[in-house]
Amino acid sequence: MLDELRGAFYIAKKDLKEYYFKPPTISWGIAFPLVFALAFLLRGWDKLWLAPGLLTISLFFGSTSMSAASIVFERRTGSFERLLLFPISYFGIALGKSLSSFFFGLLSLTTTLAIVWIFFSIPPHNLLLLAFTIVCAALQFSSMGVLLSFAVKDPAQAMTIFNSVRFPMMFLSNMIIPVTSFPPYLTPISFAIPLTYSVEAIRYALVGSYDVIPPQIALTMTIISFLAFLYFAKVMIEKSIP
Repeated sequence: MLDELRGAFYIAKKDLKEYYFKPPTISWGIAFPLVFALAFLLRGWDKLWLAPGLLTISLFFGSTSMSAASIVFERRTGSFERLLLFPISYFGIALGKSLSSFFFGLLSLTTTLAIVWIFFSIPPHNLLLLAFTIVCAALQFSSMGVLLSFAVKDPAQAMTIFNSVRFPMMFLSNMIIPVTSFPPYLTPISFAIPLTYSVEAIRYALVGSYDVIPPQIALTMTIISFLAFLYFAKVMIEKSIP
């Protein structure tokens, strides 16, 4: 088990050094959530409702975007197959790829956190719970990004395919619009979207309230979906072997 974790850590370290810790990548990870947050802030939305959604959006896009760039590129060039020669399981490879996106997602979140605490003046309802829910959500999103990356073959189409999935999920979860205000036929769809649970968990930890899902259920479902995404990513790695 320790060898698996060590191998996953080195895969993440390689990805961070090779793909993530570059000036354009870091600037994008900081600038995107900053512009997104300011756009909604200038609209004058309810800060207590908006803040958890902004944190989740920043974490969601930061944690999923870079896996598209790294995995899709490696599969296209054939370098991904080298990982299969490492003394590590397919599950460990999926975990390592998820961890690199996880760390980048946390990095991209720092700008939005600063906006929430400085401009919104919202003291966290439970700081330790907020930190834990952010970690769980980042793991959920990063493993989702790794899984989605196996549906893409052409790096030029990666963002198009990713955004065709991410944007509907963003608007059909309760990041921006409360689930309670959805038409009845959209409510089941919202409950089927993993983002709904992670944003509800973050909302409770930040402001002490939730929309429709109690924090215990939201946090549990966030962790379960992370493990499910990781498992299916491992299955996709197995199927990618010629």
